[in-house]
Amino acid sequence: MDMVWIAAGVAALLLTVLAMGTWVFAALVVVAMSSLWWLGDFDLDRIGLIFSRILYRAGNSWELSAIPLFILMGELIFRSNVSERLFKGLTPLTRPFPGGILHTNVFGCALFAAVSGSSAATTATIGKITTRELADRGYDRNLAIGSLAGAGSLGLLIPPSIVMIVYGVQAEVSISKLFMAGVLPGLLIAALYSGFIILRSMTQPRLAPRQATGGIGLWQALPLLAPVAVLITIVMGSIYSGIATPSEAAAVGVAATLGLLALERQLSVALLIDALKGTLISATMVCSLLVTAMLLSTAMGYLHLPKELAAWIAAQQFTPLVLLLALAVFYIVLGLFLDGISITVMSLPITLPIVVLAGFDPLWFGVFLVIMVELGQITPPVGFNLFVLQGMTGESIGRIAWAAFPFFLLMCLAAAMISLWPSIVLWLPQQLAG
Repeated sequence: MDMVWIAAGVAALLLTVLAMGTWVFAALVVVAMSSLWWLGDFDLDRIGLIFSRILYRAGNSWELSAIPLFILMGELIFRSNVSERLFKGLTPLTRPFPGGILHTNVFGCALFAAVSGSSAATTATIGKITTRELADRGYDRNLAIGSLAGAGSLGLLIPPSIVMIVYGVQAEVSISKLFMAGVLPGLLIAALYSGFIILRSMTQPRLAPRQATGGIGLWQALPLLAPVAVLITIVMGSIYSGIATPSEAAAVGVAATLGLLALERQLSVALLIDALKGTLISATMVCSLLVTAMLLSTAMGYLHLPKELAAWIAAQQFTPLVLLLALAVFYIVLGLFLDGISITVMSLPITLPIVVLAGFDPLWFGVFLVIMVELGQITPPVGFNLFVLQGMTGESIGRIAWAAFPFFLLMCLAAAMISLWPSIVLWLPQQLAG
């Protein structure tokens, strides 16, 4: 029980430091150092030696190089006209379904997620076209905004995913297998979203008015989708086939994106500088969080906190489903206040040993965690997708959150489905990687 109180004290200290407005990475350092000095009776020289070794190991991590490369790839595509071409290419494919081009939000986000890895970038890239087009064509505002908010979060689940890379490095799980594991759950969530749009449109036709036929045909649409399809094939095909590691595939993806933009005469010095600036800001944020999370994880390890806490929880004899439900509530609450990467790096030192001790596959838990993080993207007050959409639409955060609520519930349903049928997550990695 003493260890439970210690864990509660560490958590309270972290929340207190965060509530003071401290940057997350600085808060992690403060809590890690305070825990070792106060609870572990470590002197400052020993703490400094421990931290220097962690910083050196993180700085030489080959796996971490994939993060800035995938971010750069997404930044380059974000600044091109790919969203316009995606919308035009998807329009004739979605028009026959009930709900019509509302499905471009879901399909467009799913496709862009496969070359981005960022939820905010996916939402912004697809939304800058679809929000205007859907409004002009008389589609229901709430359904249009809500479907975009929900589908934009697929950028975290459908590979390549920055959060999955962070989880893989922290949990020492194969990033390639994580990418494979995310495919079917991502498609499942996209299918649930489209099914909901179809159901709402059939029961309330006024939400999605039938569009007049015309415009480009199917065969004219396919070339517009070709650039994204080529990039997906190059990046994910090289990973799934075993030809390249995720870091190598990211480098190839950046080169392919630069070549594509050059062929289409969209590559310029200004575009490249803007993309590099955006990459520097995002990559620095992600990597600083990951490294400082390693400091906290190591500090907790020296204090034996994860092991003791996991043993205490195991002694309570919670059933696996009750444990998952408790973790789901825990992550949803964290998602109200923190971004996805911060949630991942802060929680794993505690939750991963508990989950492993309960018999869950760390690969499966990675996907479950990403879905929980996705939920935080569309919950106020700090849901990133909500802020992106507020900037594009001018609507209040409250209205956007309410519009996204049905898709929040659908994502919860997907989490329940992979909990009841783990093979949804594990089947593809087992087939492709053995």
